[in-house]
Amino acid sequence: MKVLLVGSGGREHAMADALSKSPLLDQLLIAPGNAGTALLGENVPVSISDVPGIVSLAQDRSVDLVIVGPEAPLAEGLADKLKVAGIPVFGPSQSAARIESSKSWAKQLMARHGVPTAGFATFHNVQESLQHISALSEGPVVVKADGLAAGKGVIIAGSRKEASEAVTEMIHGGMFGDAGATVVIEECMEGPEVSVFAFVDGKTVSNEVSACDYKRAYDGDIGPNTGGMGAYTPPEFWTPELATQIRAEVLEPIATAMDAEGASFTGILYAGLMLTESGPRVIEFNCRFGDPEAQVVLSRLETDLLEITLAATNGKLDQVDVRWNDRASVCVVMASGGYPGSYETGKPITGLADVAGDTQVFHAGTVEGEDGTVLTAGGRVLDIVASGEDIFEARTTAYAAAQAINFEGAEYRRDIATRAVKSPAP
Repeated sequence: MKVLLVGSGGREHAMADALSKSPLLDQLLIAPGNAGTALLGENVPVSISDVPGIVSLAQDRSVDLVIVGPEAPLAEGLADKLKVAGIPVFGPSQSAARIESSKSWAKQLMARHGVPTAGFATFHNVQESLQHISALSEGPVVVKADGLAAGKGVIIAGSRKEASEAVTEMIHGGMFGDAGATVVIEECMEGPEVSVFAFVDGKTVSNEVSACDYKRAYDGDIGPNTGGMGAYTPPEFWTPELATQIRAEVLEPIATAMDAEGASFTGILYAGLMLTESGPRVIEFNCRFGDPEAQVVLSRLETDLLEITLAATNGKLDQVDVRWNDRASVCVVMASGGYPGSYETGKPITGLADVAGDTQVFHAGTVEGEDGTVLTAGGRVLDIVASGEDIFEARTTAYAAAQAINFEGAEYRRDIATRAVKSPAP
């Protein structure tokens, strides 16, 4: 098969790595890819925002299947346009992608179908938002931009005053552009967070897998939100009983609800959950693999990724046994100095050749220089992923590899997965 993978980050490098191992694969194209994916297939310089260009590329190269990594082109209707062109695609339609691209639509869908989530209200008007906030009890309030904001459109306000300022900045101040023109104001839930992933073909939901990620920039979960600074799997609190409950109360009901409402979902369903005293409740849904969660959960995938995506695309996911192994995996994200604020790029990276064993380096923001040197090209630069028999072994190996890799201004958190082990951090 000739496969086109859309994306350029660490998630897509991890997906490309998994796809490259499939006996079904003849040729892998990545648009636009990065310096890491170039070692696994052919990078093609077509932007993920160029939906017509991606469709033309798939047609011109006679691609058998397109697999879409990031959410933005799905929200723009890439899957729909590929289907119109007669090209099979693994990824939800624009209508189904609203599960991520419109938080208000997702919340209303959950409310209609009894999927547990935080109490909420949606507003387009600042004054109405402020009136709602003033009527709330004093304490933390969650304010979300309705649309896509690269994983950064959520503010946990510590007070009604902070929540009011956040709403004003989103709607009037353009903090998140058009994505913040509508806001969702939610109750603040408490409990451990977990990301749960499953393949879906509209009706069938595969066996699920879970991970925990880190959004804050600095150790101790402080600093600004980022696209993700690390992840680990499996969570220390994960049990078969919890998996069964989440499947029965969240994953299967939402897939059934979307199918019933004419927004049938095909692709990766990502449920971000909080484990509250009253049980698991949905924080948000996404329409793709998380990043960097994909990097750790794909290391546990026993079943051929290409076989899974092909079956899901054809509505035959029930014929594939999706299996995840029990090994632990930890990802440490190496970022450019200053991220998620302003940062410099074009810095040479050294030490990549020194990584071996149960460690992989996935490129998140890199390019290849004219002399073959790998250069930084983004905020999140590299994802250092290590596997082991347990979290302690995996994180020790991951941090050893991170310490061997260097580029000017490199930053990374030192506390990824510490809560999952009793041993001191390396």
